[in-house]
Amino acid sequence: MGFQTEFNSVCKFKSEQELYELLEYGRCKMRKSGFRVYPTGQKVIAYSPANEAVAIVKISASIAEITFQGDEVTLVEMDLVRKLTEEEARVQTALADEMFFGEQGSK
Repeated sequence: MGFQTEFNSVCKFKSEQELYELLEYGRCKMRKSGFRVYPTGQKVIAYSPANEAVAIVKISASIAEITFQGDEVTLVEMDLVRKLTEEEARVQTALADEMFFGEQGSK
C-alpha cells in the first residue's frame, strides 16, 4: 500500500460525465483508483478521456480512502477556473501528448 504521485500539471478525466459536470456546473468530484496525491490548492490543466486539454481547474480537496469493499480510492474535488481557448487547448494537448500520453520510450 502506497501513494502514487500525480504530475502537478495534469488532471485527466476517465469519465465524460465527470468532465461534463465540471464544465456545466463549475465544480466536480473525480474518483480515481488507488491512493494518489493531488496538489490541493494548486491550479492544473484538466484533460478529457481522449487526452485533450480542456480547462484550468483548482484542486480543492484530495481524499484517499479504503472503501468497505477493501478498494483503495482517491476522491478529488475541483473548481473550474476557466476553459482553455482553442489555441491554448491545441498547444497543451500537443505538449501533453509528447510528455505524458504519447508512446513510452519513443524518441
